[in-house]
Amino acid sequence: MSELRRLRYFLAVAEERNFTRAAERLHIAQPALSRQVRQLEQELGVRLLDRTTHSVEPTEAGRLLMERGAELCESADRLWRDVRGFAESERDALTLGYSTSTGYGTAPALLAALASAHPHLAVTTRLLPTADIVSGVTDGTLDAGLVRCPPPTPELVRTVVRLEPQGVLLPSSHALAARDAVAVSSLAGERLLVHPREANPGHFDAILGIFERAGISPQLLLRQLSFDAAHTPVARGEAVSVLGESAVDGLPATLVWRPLRPSATIELHLLTRGRGRRPAVAHLLRTASETARSEGWLHA
Repeated sequence: MSELRRLRYFLAVAEERNFTRAAERLHIAQPALSRQVRQLEQELGVRLLDRTTHSVEPTEAGRLLMERGAELCESADRLWRDVRGFAESERDALTLGYSTSTGYGTAPALLAALASAHPHLAVTTRLLPTADIVSGVTDGTLDAGLVRCPPPTPELVRTVVRLEPQGVLLPSSHALAARDAVAVSSLAGERLLVHPREANPGHFDAILGIFERAGISPQLLLRQLSFDAAHTPVARGEAVSVLGESAVDGLPATLVWRPLRPSATIELHLLTRGRGRRPAVAHLLRTASETARSEGWLHA
């Protein structure tokens, strides 16, 4: 710290080309300023300033120190601001967007852990479609977003927080409902209820990929509602659906969920901006990592 202080004193003198003006600018006595600059020269073993009665000029070494020293001071200032921001962030705010599918189990568990670890962090949540979450994190409207299979976006960092096992949702009267697990190949004759691809291309492709790996091209039934807690087409026997295991809680009694064989997982990601990350976002990412480890979310 003392070296940085002396560096700042030297920069002021070199910029002002005058000890008196530099001392006034720094609000210190001129003799003290002269003494600090001389100590810096002694520590470095080189003359930094050519002094005359009427002027002060940086030497060649002084000009090098001016150029790189200013950058060093700016970097130090940014570092102190960022570190202090961690303490200040306890009173900071965080806006998190999450999709309906992540709201069954992942988002509530993550938010509960965040509230426990950082009780003074004011968290605002927004339930949004995947496309709106991606655009919101990109333009800064959201600090972070929790989504399934987000598209690659150059401005954003994707952090996997969960590999969620997938299963098939069936009417309880379905012939496959009595099994402990359902082979993907046994769904060859079923219609598959899915969201339109434009709602989330990554998730759409991942679900169809499960069937394609089994050599199946299912007939699709597109969802007419963005959210349907009753899973009406499945309850009517019009289709089956592939859902993550977190959706099991709260299912109507007329429906059953069975894990797929071979096992299949869908990635859930936290989206954050790559630059200018706020301390509150760092808290969120660290909490997500700790929660994923304690819940076994990445062991599927």
